[in-house]
Amino acid sequence: MAEVSEGSVVDGRYRVLRRLGSGGMADVWLAEDAHLQRQVALKVLHSRFAQDREFVERFRREAEHAAGLQHPNVVAVFDRGEFDGTYYIAMQYVEGSSLKELIDSGLTPEQAVHLVRQVLEAARFAHRHEIVHRDLKPQNVIVDPEGKAVVTDFGIARAGVSEITQAGSVMGTPHYLSPEQAQGMDVTPVSDLYSIGVILYEALTGRVPFEADSAVAIAMKQVSQTPQRPSSIDPKVSPALDAVAMRALEKDPGQRFQSADAFIAALDAALEAPGVPGGGTAAFAALPPVVATPAEAGEVEERREEERRWNRRWLLVLLAVLLGVLVGLALTRDTTAEVPAVTGNQLSVAISLLQQDGFEVGEVGRVERDAPVNTVLEQDPAASPPADEASLDCAFLSFLCSKPEVTLTVSAGPGSAKVPGVAGLEQDAAIERLREAGFAPQLQTVNSERVEFGLVIRSDPSGGTTLIRGSPVTVFVSLGPKLAAVPVLVGVPRSVAVQRIRGRGLTPSVNEEESSAPGGEVIRQSPSAGSRVESGSTVEIVVSRGEEQVSVPNVIGRLRAEAVQALRDVGLIPSVQEQETDVPSQVGRVTDQFPPPGASVTGGTEVTVIVGKQAGGAVTTPPPEAP
Repeated sequence: MAEVSEGSVVDGRYRVLRRLGSGGMADVWLAEDAHLQRQVALKVLHSRFAQDREFVERFRREAEHAAGLQHPNVVAVFDRGEFDGTYYIAMQYVEGSSLKELIDSGLTPEQAVHLVRQVLEAARFAHRHEIVHRDLKPQNVIVDPEGKAVVTDFGIARAGVSEITQAGSVMGTPHYLSPEQAQGMDVTPVSDLYSIGVILYEALTGRVPFEADSAVAIAMKQVSQTPQRPSSIDPKVSPALDAVAMRALEKDPGQRFQSADAFIAALDAALEAPGVPGGGTAAFAALPPVVATPAEAGEVEERREEERRWNRRWLLVLLAVLLGVLVGLALTRDTTAEVPAVTGNQLSVAISLLQQDGFEVGEVGRVERDAPVNTVLEQDPAASPPADEASLDCAFLSFLCSKPEVTLTVSAGPGSAKVPGVAGLEQDAAIERLREAGFAPQLQTVNSERVEFGLVIRSDPSGGTTLIRGSPVTVFVSLGPKLAAVPVLVGVPRSVAVQRIRGRGLTPSVNEEESSAPGGEVIRQSPSAGSRVESGSTVEIVVSRGEEQVSVPNVIGRLRAEAVQALRDVGLIPSVQEQETDVPSQVGRVTDQFPPPGASVTGGTEVTVIVGKQAGGAVTTPPPEAP
């Protein structure tokens, strides 16, 4: 099985740059996608899992499900495959810090809610697509410099009814496991919400609800113990946030938030009204009944009858007086009540305030507005003061009265609209069109071989997609073709130079010429090293053929002057040495030479010739040879 390391190329496409991290299931590498010229996070399954066919099949199938999750708070899964026995997932690379690092550096309650809310947005989107993450924790949340949180590791989540679980083991991190996960029971979206509750708890307090010496001990505490309230650790945590965190950590799944929407609404309400805790009302036991002691027997029947007649007479008198009092009170009783002001509050907070004052909430109307969803915009009757007090609904001489229902109008949010098409427009025109449609454009520049510089390549979400107004829309603007740097080629062998040129996506053009440089070595290049040119451009190199070779002529037996001239004629340098001889015919003639006749040498090579010299005297020039 192949070992992935820096410099490796996975599946002929992803060039590994460096390791980003390592977990219990896989290593994550920063890699460059050679096809799309972008950086990706490459998650490579550990070898011990890659050898399990059933596990690999689930890994591949569930990664395919996760690849369909396209959401701003969910890391995008671009590709998955197999390479030399290694299974991998190519994901969006997000630069930033993990939520765990931010928690360790300290967060305010408002910052904690803002980030956890984004994790809930991601979970809500995944749950709607029947994907359960099963391992939500701060280490799996990346926060970019703009404060946007992105949830990672959806590629190993549960899709539909399948699970990636080894026999006899439960996958996930013990500190963030739900009680049902710790007991090996079925995992549902509500299990993810428990894990997010742990993240919220840790973000508010700086520590997890349960700590122990082993994973098993932590799991046991998840099942059986109740955590401290966050406010007992950090007094800055409001009663409302206390209540939200404790409900999210209920042991019974049925007592927790049943959806990410409900969790988000509770967080919003807690920020709007930090002093109003959630939860139910306390129950009080009934007092024991009073047992009356029976009247003592023995009174005579006559006395009882007299008492009855006397009592009836007084009863009639009292009834007449009471009726008069009631009529007087009915004519003077105030049948109005002050209505509390609830506009501007979240719906749940408004209902709580009205019910505390004895009012019931009637019809709740919804209208599209820029205000946050469920913000109360209007109430009827209006708040008093400044409006008049509301009349009570009364019956039986105004004594049986009840406060009227209050009708509320709340914001349904900004509403939805279709994203306008902006491909092919100039950058400023595209931004203006998106803003006019009610969206928040975000720019991202990329290289493109087909789209001119400054024009929009595409948008994400694409044109025609229905989206909530105010949502971000990423606009991809072309930087033109990607430029490649021309490498240093002079002084390197021809084959190496050609390889370097092609490795940069450029086209080599090779010429040769004679040179004093070694044969096969690059002596010139164009463009020069460091120049930036478009991908596919031609880079010309000139390669040395070396110096021209000449054949050493045979000058043995020739006169000295003739030999010297013959060598100079072919570009060689003669070097004459004299040697005494007793042979008269050798005087003044060449008797030997080096290099020998016929040897191949480069031009300018020195050739030594031995010229005969008369013994005991100077060289005499022999008579010319007969024709």
